[in-house]
Amino acid sequence: MKTSPHIVVIGAGAFGGWTALHLLERGARVTLLDAWGPGNSRSSSGGETRVMRGTYGADQAYTEMAARALKLWAKYERQWKRQFLHRSGVLWMAAGRDDAFERGSIQMLRAAKIKYQELSAPQLKKRWPQINFEGIEWGIFEPECGYLDARASCAAVVEAFVAAGGRHRQAEVVADGLEDVPLRALNLSDGAKLKADSYVFACGPWLGKLFPKTISNVIRATKQDVFFFGTPPGDTRFHSPNLPVWADHRGHFYYGIPGSDRRGFKVADDTRGPDFDPTDGERIVSQETLKEIREYVAFRFPALKDAPLLESRVCQYEQTPDSHFIVDRHPKNENVWLLGGGSGHGFKHGPALGEMMAKLVLTDGEPEATWRLNRFVET
Repeated sequence: MKTSPHIVVIGAGAFGGWTALHLLERGARVTLLDAWGPGNSRSSSGGETRVMRGTYGADQAYTEMAARALKLWAKYERQWKRQFLHRSGVLWMAAGRDDAFERGSIQMLRAAKIKYQELSAPQLKKRWPQINFEGIEWGIFEPECGYLDARASCAAVVEAFVAAGGRHRQAEVVADGLEDVPLRALNLSDGAKLKADSYVFACGPWLGKLFPKTISNVIRATKQDVFFFGTPPGDTRFHSPNLPVWADHRGHFYYGIPGSDRRGFKVADDTRGPDFDPTDGERIVSQETLKEIREYVAFRFPALKDAPLLESRVCQYEQTPDSHFIVDRHPKNENVWLLGGGSGHGFKHGPALGEMMAKLVLTDGEPEATWRLNRFVET
């Protein structure tokens, strides 16, 4: 009788955790490794919340994946009897002179059957009077989207994985030997070796450190500062469901998540920050960025002009040059898969990407050209 393949997944974040769970559900024997555990503070999947949205400009692949992810988030919430997706809605503010991203999203949302509304400036002002819509001419509202509990859902995925028979170990993989052909086993920092039929490396900003010849600087980790402001006592205008997740493309790309779990009003600048070491970097926010964020909040949300800073956090993006994911085999090792490049927008796709990845690994499939590594090779 043919035995089930043994697959090791390295990285227990949104990509790795969901991949491990889907592989297990398809009958594989799976070991999941992470140096610090699911949703840890160093990981790109750490922190409290992430945005769930379908608006992606004219990029059909991500809108379609978001639509599938919405269904899978709902499926697993029912299965686990827990809520991770808070459907506060997502509002995209569009300036008339620079709205190609929003305009290009309409057809994609319609094709993917993600519900949306086009709202005029007067409609926006009437619906959300707590927002100053100066410079905004119209908007897209996605009523079935919102925000996800990040750290909590990462932990829940791994809990479900272990409960279903998966093996989870907190262990570091040593980079030495990973690019040898063929890869016969993983060397762990405690001196142990781990052998499998296939390996999936879903370790975000550490991919370049583990595969310096193959990935090198194709994935760049950048420092991203996030801020949580206190709202006035008893004032619920800046909390869900009275305010949606919002994004403002005018000038810088600012976005925010309404006060959730009593943590404050989350605001961040999506602009890529300076290079950052995810292992040893000091996670201290920039005072200059804080000043800019305060000025923006005072302009767009006048009632929060002097709001106190309750918390701040430094996370990182794992940026590829074209902002697309990496989903591909190692060019010299057919049983090694590389999965990363979340680029600040990958978390929401976790369930759908994990489903896709499991199918690719178990059926020896071919990934989409958009996500292949060879797109970065000069010809």
